[in-house]
Amino acid sequence: MVSPDTVRCAIGVIGNGTALVLFLSPVPTFIRIWKKRSVEQYSPAPYVATLLNCMIWVLYGLPLVHPNSMLVVTINGTGLVIELIYVTLFLLCSRGAARRKVFLLLATEVAFVGAVAILVLSLAHTYERRSMIVGILGVLFGIGMYAAPLSVMKIVIQTKSVEYMPLSLSLASLVNAICWTAYALIKFDLYITIPNGLGVLFAVAQLVLYAIYYKSTQQIIEARKRKAGQVALTEVVVDAPATARGTGPNAPATSTGGY
Repeated sequence: MVSPDTVRCAIGVIGNGTALVLFLSPVPTFIRIWKKRSVEQYSPAPYVATLLNCMIWVLYGLPLVHPNSMLVVTINGTGLVIELIYVTLFLLCSRGAARRKVFLLLATEVAFVGAVAILVLSLAHTYERRSMIVGILGVLFGIGMYAAPLSVMKIVIQTKSVEYMPLSLSLASLVNAICWTAYALIKFDLYITIPNGLGVLFAVAQLVLYAIYYKSTQQIIEARKRKAGQVALTEVVVDAPATARGTGPNAPATSTGGY
């Protein structure tokens, strides 16, 4: 008979895979951002929140804090690097106040996690106490990571468009949250269960919004394309008479010399 630890390990490996898909799912968005050299209406909130979440869970999984948590360390360490790349791209492609805001958030997160690590390792002298302190922070910031897209959901409701809420990110969030909730329930870990259980609810809410506003999004995109086509046609029509006047048989010769 398969032991619970084996099942938990297997689900943890699957969870690592789904989390990696989650971390990589915004790649098409950032290719678009890089090509346009503009973040447009994309929000940095999900990526900044996920970066903080990864840093906290790497700290949680360290042998000095919560032994035997290698699966937690590996995937969150990978996510940390990936999210840092995303945030860097946001810094490069944003301007003015938006860039300053992202930079300040990044600097604050690094300073905060560094301070937490120093305080926990120096003042808490048992694994249980260290796990509890960092675990509580992990719960709070894990909820923040999954709730960060709420700001994007607000934009979706206001604009009736899901153009800036990628479906791939919502689906990956749902699958990832389900896997890690199952992982935490087999050998009960309260600190992993709470944020991922709530993550399931937030991801479902995003998918519901996607279903509601998908049709209106397509209509908005089509209307934008038609408008762009009409503007281009108008420019051609306006330019045509001027071109005709300048190239006809009675057009005045262009002077090429001085007096």
